[in-house]
Amino acid sequence: MDKKISKDVLNSVSKKTGKPVSEASLKKIAQKVSPDIMQNEAQIRQLIKQVSSAAGVPVSEDTIKEIVGAVKKERI
Repeated sequence: MDKKISKDVLNSVSKKTGKPVSEASLKKIAQKVSPDIMQNEAQIRQLIKQVSSAAGVPVSEDTIKEIVGAVKKERI
């Protein structure tokens, strides 16, 4: 992936988390995402934890469950 991530995306993530997130960390995570991953609960959980770690924001187990449910329901 050699395209730059929009500054709007970086600003949005930083605003939501309250902390700066690097373009490199988001690219690293995005490169791992595929439709197959989005159907596997364990892999969705791992992805959520990677994003949480990159943003420096802890995510509760309840929030992880909600996100997993939304991803699987909506086939995001």
